[in-house]
Amino acid sequence: MEGRRFDSRSPSKSPKYRQRSGSDNMSSWLERQLSSHQFQLAATAVVSGITVAGLIYGGQAIRRKVAVEELKASIPPLDEEHPGQRLTDFGAASPVASAAKEEERVAALARRAQQGDYDSELINEQLTRTASFLTPPGYERLRASFVTVVGLGGVGSHCTSALARSGVSRIRLIDFDQVTLSSLNRHAVATLADVGTPKVHCVRKRLEAVVPWVQWECLNVVWREDQGERLLAGWDEGRGSTPDYVVDAIDNIDSKVELLKYCHQHDIKVISSMGAGCKSDPARVFVGDISASIEDPLSRTTRRKLRMSGISEGIPVVYSTEKPGPGKAQLLPLPEDEFVKGKVNELSVLPDFRARILPVLGTMPAIFGYAVANFVILDIAGYPHEVGAGKSREKMYDSILSCLQGLEERLARSTGQDSQGLKIPVTKDDIGYLVEEVFRGKSVVSGLPTRLALTRWRAPKDGFRIDHGWSGQKCSKLRLEELVCMTKEEAAIHEKEVLREGKPPEVVYDVDIIQLVERRREEELQFRRYR
Repeated sequence: MEGRRFDSRSPSKSPKYRQRSGSDNMSSWLERQLSSHQFQLAATAVVSGITVAGLIYGGQAIRRKVAVEELKASIPPLDEEHPGQRLTDFGAASPVASAAKEEERVAALARRAQQGDYDSELINEQLTRTASFLTPPGYERLRASFVTVVGLGGVGSHCTSALARSGVSRIRLIDFDQVTLSSLNRHAVATLADVGTPKVHCVRKRLEAVVPWVQWECLNVVWREDQGERLLAGWDEGRGSTPDYVVDAIDNIDSKVELLKYCHQHDIKVISSMGAGCKSDPARVFVGDISASIEDPLSRTTRRKLRMSGISEGIPVVYSTEKPGPGKAQLLPLPEDEFVKGKVNELSVLPDFRARILPVLGTMPAIFGYAVANFVILDIAGYPHEVGAGKSREKMYDSILSCLQGLEERLARSTGQDSQGLKIPVTKDDIGYLVEEVFRGKSVVSGLPTRLALTRWRAPKDGFRIDHGWSGQKCSKLRLEELVCMTKEEAAIHEKEVLREGKPPEVVYDVDIIQLVERRREEELQFRRYR
């Protein structure tokens, strides 16, 4: 028939047929899978797992809710019986821990005694041995004294205990830290019950049970120089403007130097404890001027920074002459994984405070603390006592400065320059700093401590030139980091071979001397920012 078209393809090859056939195959496959025993088992396991997980999580949520409600219900309301207290600036717990009945009784007795409700005859009887030793005038001065102790660790706590037990009536305590479990090996009065509480309140609370009449002022703060006027103010307006004595028992170098410098500048009597860590020989503990302290890294660093502020002597210190050696304790290094984690300075309690662990034998801080307290007691009472004198090497510094001046003039003349009236940018304090702190009072060549001199280490690359930058003034272009310490005889040979003939030091000296000079110069670079 005309006008009609027929599809000559077979039904199996028709698109519609293929579509129906694919759908039928998929349906039959699904039916087979759903009716499969394995599929039914898997589906049952999945549904069971979901159901069990829902029950577990639901049960946990219910238990958490119940626990939270019970915890909230256990917190007492903020009333007179359970007052709320703020945390300190350092996140410490309540400054005064809840006291047991005995502690409450002791605290009540102390409050009465500090207000004058305590028999003076009982006080005198308790202190009778001290009074008979110091004589009545000295005893009265001690009883009327006011002492501030900064740092309440091993040294500070033992010192405070001795001061209070000996008769000091007013004591101000300054420390930001809390009692830790690891500090119980050296602390004078702390117990397990005090762990986590501020050290200042721990010391006060424990000593009130021994000397309830002593008046305390506890400042749970960090010593800062800008707060010095407040922290070292008088006890009250009617009695002086500063403490009779300040005890420095800080183990952070920067804070220690700030405190000593403040006291020195304001004519406040102060005594400082140097490092008791890594020390073990009580027979080598001495009291002397800071300029005479040796074999003590903390003392050396403190001296160096004080010299940069123009303070070289006049501060009594307790220090040890014990030398480090093989098999002896030393500052423990941080584990390598701490460096991988990030900035290690963030591990310290506060910025710039020590993060590494310093081994401490519990007996040594006590010896240091009692030595400090002994000095303070005798000095306040006016009891005769001797203190190791400083080095008093002013004449030697003058001689070294004069020799250095002569050296610069000779070097200038050797290059045809007029050295008359030449000035060098070095003072006598600079000489003392370089000789004592940088070069340890010894020649870098022979290690001899006598007939010392300072000289340039290398000849200047551009020659010895005089600075005429200021009209009518001649100045040497000498810098402190260019100087090294030698004996006068060694300096004369050095001048001839190195400074005049131009030989490099590496040709004249062996490797050990070159390395020693480089170590001393590196140390000086680290401390230069304090000058």
